[in-house]
Amino acid sequence: MHPREQTIFALSSGRPPSAIAMVRVSGPEARTALNSLAGKLPLPRMATRVLLCDTNQRPIDDAVVLWFPAPASATGEDVAEFHVHGGRAVLMALFAALSAFENVRAAEPGEFTRRAFENGKLDLTEAEALDDLIHADTDRQRRQALRQMKGLLGDRVRDWRAQIIEASALIEAGIDFSDEGDVSGELIGPALEKIKALHGEIAEVLAAQGQSERLREGLVVAIAGPPNVGKSTLMNQLARREVAIVSPHAGTTRDVIEIQLDLDGYPVTVIDTAGIRETDDPVEQEGVRRARARAGEADLVLWMIDAQQEEARREAGASAWIVRNKIDLESDASPGESANGLRAAEGRIEFGISASRGDGVQELIAAVVVFAREFFGSVEGGLIGRARQRKLLQEAAAMLHCSIAVMDRGEELAAEELRGAAAVLGRLLGRVDVEDVLDVIFREFCIGK
Repeated sequence: MHPREQTIFALSSGRPPSAIAMVRVSGPEARTALNSLAGKLPLPRMATRVLLCDTNQRPIDDAVVLWFPAPASATGEDVAEFHVHGGRAVLMALFAALSAFENVRAAEPGEFTRRAFENGKLDLTEAEALDDLIHADTDRQRRQALRQMKGLLGDRVRDWRAQIIEASALIEAGIDFSDEGDVSGELIGPALEKIKALHGEIAEVLAAQGQSERLREGLVVAIAGPPNVGKSTLMNQLARREVAIVSPHAGTTRDVIEIQLDLDGYPVTVIDTAGIRETDDPVEQEGVRRARARAGEADLVLWMIDAQQEEARREAGASAWIVRNKIDLESDASPGESANGLRAAEGRIEFGISASRGDGVQELIAAVVVFAREFFGSVEGGLIGRARQRKLLQEAAAMLHCSIAVMDRGEELAAEELRGAAAVLGRLLGRVDVEDVLDVIFREFCIGK
């Protein structure tokens, strides 16, 4: 039997032990397994309390079961759910009982969602959105994924594809009536107008997205600078825990340390890098090399300097803020009177903080939030969530542009470009020639989803 025809099962709730665990079964043997283990087949979509027993009638657990006959289920197949106590021994006993049935096996990552996709329960953009929703760390990521799951992009793409097919049909009909000039012109003219309008609409969506798909990955902020200026202390302040070793000795940080923050709903990865200086220590040299590389890749660099050593000000790049640390040690500073906060310095944003005391840190965080808001742009109505989606929309827009450009050279050429554009949008939805990308996409899912 082909693996896709087998019945699959998996734990679809959190890692045990837990109060309640949910085990999902999908496939043609789900009915048999449920009927055998529960002793009866409950009414569809009605939670029923039963004593689960294995094939030897040994009790497994006092559980609640549900039955979702095909096609009215999440995967489009027969689906059974077992809600059991979330102890490891209970789950092991249930898994062993399910595995005893012929053609029933443990699911691979993303296999439930893949079956839902293959059975037409959702398109590929909605499947990708489901994965994004599972991995959402912030509220803004959650909202964006939820909009995509509701078909924000998929519905538009289906409409665009239908319009392309309609325009293509008009052009091909015009070709069939090419010997009748009036009829041909009456068909091709409206098709050309439809293509131009559609190309403009897709181009507008591509232009308006900005970096909305980056919301999935988050903003990367690197804390960089010379050794012993307080980078690790600031890192600990942002994390509100000790994630980096703080020492008065230069060169303590040898590798890159990362933390994930949720700043006003924006996902931010903060990187603490090794102090950048010339050194003969080969391990520290590698740390400096990595620090320079990560700072160069970051969306924003917080270049830290000692407030009393202003000569270290330059090595910050264009998208960098200077952070003057240890302002509490300045001769004219007293508690509550340090020159903290934002100010302009030589055309560059500059902050004064005391990483050890916390002065100015909240102002720095607030500024990063503003930067993130401008960096991500307006993602509330953003259609594009992944680079794959953007690439395919760009291909479709290019083909539409080509179809307009070649219309004067022959309607057949324009029709061929339109067929290509329709196929590309079909790939975006996962309905045309996408077998090569399905494994890549669905193996990113967790097991049980």
